Amino acid sequence: MAIGPIQLLRQATPGQRRTLLAAALGWMLDSFDAMLYALVLAHVMRDFGMSKATAGLLYTLTLVASGIGGVLFGFLADRIGRKRALMLSILTYSICSFASGLSTGIVSLAVFRFILGLGMGGEWNTGATLVAETWPDELRAKAIAIVQSSWAIGFALAALVSGVVLRYANWRAVFFVGILPAAVTLWIRNRVPESEMWKERQRGAADSARVATPTRQASLGDSFSQIFRPPFLKSTVTLLLLNFFGMFAWWGLFTWLPPYLSLPVEQGGRGFGVMGTTSLLVVLNLFGMFPGYASFGWVADHLGRRRSFILYTFTAALLVPLYAIARSPAALLIVGTIVAFFGTGFFSGSGIIGSEIFPTRVRARALGFTYNGARTMSSLAPLTIGWVGQIKGLSWAFFLCAGAFFLASIMATQLPETKGKQLD
Repeated sequence: MAIGPIQLLRQATPGQRRTLLAAALGWMLDSFDAMLYALVLAHVMRDFGMSKATAGLLYTLTLVASGIGGVLFGFLADRIGRKRALMLSILTYSICSFASGLSTGIVSLAVFRFILGLGMGGEWNTGATLVAETWPDELRAKAIAIVQSSWAIGFALAALVSGVVLRYANWRAVFFVGILPAAVTLWIRNRVPESEMWKERQRGAADSARVATPTRQASLGDSFSQIFRPPFLKSTVTLLLLNFFGMFAWWGLFTWLPPYLSLPVEQGGRGFGVMGTTSLLVVLNLFGMFPGYASFGWVADHLGRRRSFILYTFTAALLVPLYAIARSPAALLIVGTIVAFFGTGFFSGSGIIGSEIFPTRVRARALGFTYNGARTMSSLAPLTIGWVGQIKGLSWAFFLCAGAFFLASIMATQLPETKGKQLD
């Protein structure tokens, strides 16, 4: 029988609900801090005299760092625990968001955004792994989809905060607000349980180490290398490329969406004011991205993981060109909301299928590699779209995003079907 979000939470234990909330808050606030840059980008470009290409390059650096951070925090999560790695990642991106407001120029801003990217990349796989290992098999997909949907709430919250703050202060004050997520780590430390699956694995590893200490370090590297050997090799490469193409499309489109809406028409934008842009972005997030993320878990349990990926990415590929040629506010709102639904909802599937493909001993690292490694690869998207937008206009550049969504749908056809699989 199909269940809704309320029934899902009622079936969970208190510990499971807290792990879900911790991962969702971490991802929501990750989105909040990460998207503040895009939301104040037009103002930063003006004050620092940045071109579209330079502005895109700074976001590219953040995404490069997120890939590094995903792998780094994946190893930390497998060594020190999912909970502690999650806390450390939140502290990293919160502090560096605040520091971004202290930037004196392009170089210092680039440094702060790079370090922020390390924490941004680490939060996703640590949170997703924690939920995957604490929730039962029949509820896992829906739980991870709920976590993923919190990104849209963070994006909408960032749009609201930046819109209000920019009316009374400058872009630096917007970044200062980014320190607030650090407070969440206090609650996580005191109230969120560690993954029992991880603790059991650690106890088993400790027993093995007492028997054969010299082989301990070799076994760690050997276990991680399994994702690059059969039977995991094809799935590793396929999931990595699917995430890459999907992220290239998403970061290319949504990094440049706020300036696209707010820049003057003669500069390739749509000429919306601050509050007009804010209102439109809030609608796109709450009525497009949020239900798109949240729905994927239910769709994946009905259609299967592979078919759901294909449905979401292929539909996005068809709709992005329509959005690129839209001119009226009504068309931008309606088409944009549908694009946001399908063009972001598929991300929920990465944590679902990734946690089902890879075993516990390498799960956090494998998710970090296939998701945040793809972030590193897709880091060229903001720079590429900014460069093409500088020459041809942003609406034309968005056609590249449509092509990337189409390639993601092609890669989805090569994924294994993992619906109903028990974690090991």
